[in-house]
Amino acid sequence: MRRREFLAAPVAATAALLAGCEARHEIAGGFTGIDMARGHALRDGAPKRGDASPPVQRRTRVVIAGGGVAGLAAARALRLSGIEDFVLLELEDEAGGNSRAGVLQGIACPLGAHYLPLPGDSAHEVQDLLEELGLRRRVAGRWQYDERHLCHSPQERLFFEGSWQEGLLPVQGVAPATLQQYRRFAERVEALRREARFAIPTLRAVPAPTLLALDAQSFDAWLQREGFDDAQLRWYLDYCCRDDYGAGLAQVSAWAGIHYFASRHGFHAPGHGEPDGEGVLTWPEGNGWLTRRLAQPLGDRLRGGQVVTRIAETRDGVEVEAFDGATGARVRWQAERCIVALPVFIAARVVQNPPEALRRAAAAIGYAPWLVANVHLRAPLADRPGAAPAWDNVVHGSRGLGYVDAGHQSLDPTPRATVLSWYRPLGPSQWDVGDGRRRLLDQPWTTWRDELLAEFAAPHPDLAELATRIDITRYGHAMAIPAPGWLARTGTPAAVRAGRLAFAHADWSGYSIFEEAFTRGHLAAAAG
Repeated sequence: MRRREFLAAPVAATAALLAGCEARHEIAGGFTGIDMARGHALRDGAPKRGDASPPVQRRTRVVIAGGGVAGLAAARALRLSGIEDFVLLELEDEAGGNSRAGVLQGIACPLGAHYLPLPGDSAHEVQDLLEELGLRRRVAGRWQYDERHLCHSPQERLFFEGSWQEGLLPVQGVAPATLQQYRRFAERVEALRREARFAIPTLRAVPAPTLLALDAQSFDAWLQREGFDDAQLRWYLDYCCRDDYGAGLAQVSAWAGIHYFASRHGFHAPGHGEPDGEGVLTWPEGNGWLTRRLAQPLGDRLRGGQVVTRIAETRDGVEVEAFDGATGARVRWQAERCIVALPVFIAARVVQNPPEALRRAAAAIGYAPWLVANVHLRAPLADRPGAAPAWDNVVHGSRGLGYVDAGHQSLDPTPRATVLSWYRPLGPSQWDVGDGRRRLLDQPWTTWRDELLAEFAAPHPDLAELATRIDITRYGHAMAIPAPGWLARTGTPAAVRAGRLAFAHADWSGYSIFEEAFTRGHLAAAAG
């Protein structure tokens, strides 16, 4: 499979390359984007929970705990309903969660999520947001998207067998038996689409027997049972699972593996029907383009650097205590209600007397660590034969998920400096065993620099010479892993409420994407 076919050959060349790089120039870099110490303050016991006399007491109508996509969606929904008296407490200095953006050497780049597929009708809350932001409008009775924000062509390419090919499914020179399995898998996905409802957001899918049967087994076990044993097909499906869930075929459920295709565009085998051509919205700064527009109207209602330490219902409302990471001050907010837009494992720690649904979800969720490396290049890379440079560029046989080019959306064809954003999941898979989160926290940034350079040694041997700086953003709990049994244990409820608390986060879907987080945040606020 992927790495067996690629990594063995260039080991010696990679070592020589890295040695040569160090002789030519030093690449600056380091960790950025996440305040690890602030994030671990609650775990490490400082500040203490339940302080009886915090120095500052404040009142507001609604507290939103957590400023990721779900929290920002909740704030928007409150404003749409006429509620302006609220506060949003966010751990980092900037809201946006895994969809924040950064700037490297003057070039905007993503620190996490970097695109949004055009939402289907099940995600009508997201459709409404895109209309509000001017990204789509109705023309002659049909919806049209602003082409400036749609991903420009070419969209994807794969470095496979020494050259670049269009698309990410290996097709050049593969055996007839491989193509036959591609076709059969496409037919199986289509049959399951007709048999059950796969929806995004998942809360609009009915957990029918077909979905529950898929949920009860791993994707790997289902593929084996169905006779899908082709190495190239399994590499591609493993890539898709690590891309959307951060973990491999053996760790995610068959429901999740099929959902990846059946909820959107299906699976298209070469030469058998044209792909639906799934549209993708993207920006140089990734989904930070969206989250910054959601945050901008909030003004001082958005409070950054706040470590939420305690959420409790009282006789008259809700108390939310927070620790200001910059000043060390403690604040106790008195409110009518609280929207808990925190990751489930954090919510289970800070909510006093957590409801059964929260305890059950916290016990069921495992998380995939991730890192995103933004690489500044002083000039464009030389290219290998084959498909032209694309927005998304993947190397067959590597542990990473490839890179996206921040300069791809530019309308100016002049060659110039750019930033490449490289994605590296560290959740459990056949390629990553052991404690990925511990590796993420313990390894120096140079370890990830060297892995990145090794990954691109064959397609881009000049990358090390052209790179000037590499900034690395780490996410210890980047996304929930939809492991077997997830649907049976949680049912992806549409709304999770307990008294004056409403819970909103993509964790409740077992699927960390914009549509899930945004819809849950919107519904949590609108239901109040």
